[in-house]
Amino acid sequence: MEFWYRWIEALLPFQWVEHGFMKNALLAVLLISPIFGILGTMIVNNRMAFFSDALGHGAFTGIAIGGVLGFLEPIWAAILFSILFSFMITWIKNKSKGSTDTVIGVFSSTAIAIGLVLISLGGSNINKFSAFLIGDLLSITPSDLLMLVFVFIGVITLWVLMFNKVLLISLNRSLAGSRGIRTLAVEIVFTSAIAVIVTVAIQWVGLLLINSLLVLPAAAARNITFNVRQYHLVSVFIALVSGITGLVLSYYLNSATGATIVIISAMIYFITLSLRGRIG
Repeated sequence: MEFWYRWIEALLPFQWVEHGFMKNALLAVLLISPIFGILGTMIVNNRMAFFSDALGHGAFTGIAIGGVLGFLEPIWAAILFSILFSFMITWIKNKSKGSTDTVIGVFSSTAIAIGLVLISLGGSNINKFSAFLIGDLLSITPSDLLMLVFVFIGVITLWVLMFNKVLLISLNRSLAGSRGIRTLAVEIVFTSAIAVIVTVAIQWVGLLLINSLLVLPAAAARNITFNVRQYHLVSVFIALVSGITGLVLSYYLNSATGATIVIISAMIYFITLSLRGRIG
């Protein structure tokens, strides 16, 4: 970390760089933002915004389970529960004849209710879980950053290996199946990856904001791009710009970092929306 600190201090001679927590937060943004930008494109393409929001509720329930069981780091229980939660939603929505949004809505509401009940059992202090609702990017530690590095590598590797299959499924599920692609298995792996990144990031971004950070950069990129390569590159770029700008702005405004990043992303979305009919 000392190398990172020296490098960033030499490259960015600003007042906010003097603080170690800001350097850690900047590195976190550089790791998380590209993941949000990449996964967000498929979430938007597959109309899964509601699904990713439900995974946030599942992650909260997993954290509550970890807390009730006395885990020092409830985030690990949350990751395991979120993967199971994503598997159950994906499996049932593919096997059920009911509408997808109904299935997701049932799981989402049930998860958040179970989580709230668990954290209130025995008169537990609910306030200690409030950080997971709002998030605090400035609280990230070097050990957290190491976990983010592994998540970043894992998601990028998975994306390289499965991108074409996920893209074909998003365009035409029947065609993908006729090409020998195991659509359900691919979808389960993809949704599990979303579950992991949502759960890992929720402690710094917050349950109330995590879905916005996944959806807004991709939605903005979709307004002004014309092919898949542009779509992904612009989405990652918007996610990075929003993350860095929001982080720095929150320092000077003394505002919530996650919320400030979301506001920047929303502003970019509305700008691109206004340009949508003028480009091309």
